Amino acid sequence: MGNHFAKTFSSSLGKKLIMSLTGLFMCLFLVVHLTGNLQLFKDDGGQAFNAYTYFMTHFWAVKIISYILYASIIVHAIYALVLTLNNKKARTVGYAVYAGEKSSPWASRNMGILGTVLLIFIVVHMSNFWAQYHWGGLPYTRYETELQNPENVTITELPVSTTEIMHSEYIDVQNGNQVLIAKDLYKVVYLSFKQWWYVTLYVIAMLAMSFHLVHGFKSGFQTLGLDHKRYLPIIKLLSVWLFGVLIPIGFALMPLYIFFFK
Repeated sequence: MGNHFAKTFSSSLGKKLIMSLTGLFMCLFLVVHLTGNLQLFKDDGGQAFNAYTYFMTHFWAVKIISYILYASIIVHAIYALVLTLNNKKARTVGYAVYAGEKSSPWASRNMGILGTVLLIFIVVHMSNFWAQYHWGGLPYTRYETELQNPENVTITELPVSTTEIMHSEYIDVQNGNQVLIAKDLYKVVYLSFKQWWYVTLYVIAMLAMSFHLVHGFKSGFQTLGLDHKRYLPIIKLLSVWLFGVLIPIGFALMPLYIFFFK
């Protein structure tokens, strides 16, 4: 039983199945990630974004999903490389293509290049933000929001001292304020998005992601055998408009908004 399972997933079809499952899981994560990152558009000095970041890095269920995500990225990249090398030897196409499909022929031929661009971006992105949040010794910021007038928020960057500052949220009854003390990842994001080269890299990566997702999302469903003609129009609609247009544009607008308007 175990030997049969191992043989199945070590075969070319098994590798494509794993590629599909990990790819579709990452597609789902992108929807959640974009929703949370929309906090960057709030003009609140990063209060909502920093609160969201803390939740995403400390809630146990999200942490488990994050570990699955990291594993998915690594497995997806390794299997993509293996399949590409095998396909070159066999002179076959790595990603399954719909019969008569004409919507993304360039993307289907260049999934390796697009994936490489995205992998480089992910490494840079996680180094700048994820690693900085966990080990970068970021400063903490205190947000005091008036309970009677939530529009009035006092923002104070706390000095780095020998005394460890902890994330906290509480009501200051005496002063009538809601207080949030949070590690300030927003400041790191803001400074990064003020650098033209990083904004350029970000936008190029989102363009690559658009082409990669349009083809990859549809191919994932085909590999899993879920490309019934009844569902095909919905799959194509999601692949083109959600993953090919809305999500990449949503992510690309964040650095562009901060670079040009903040």
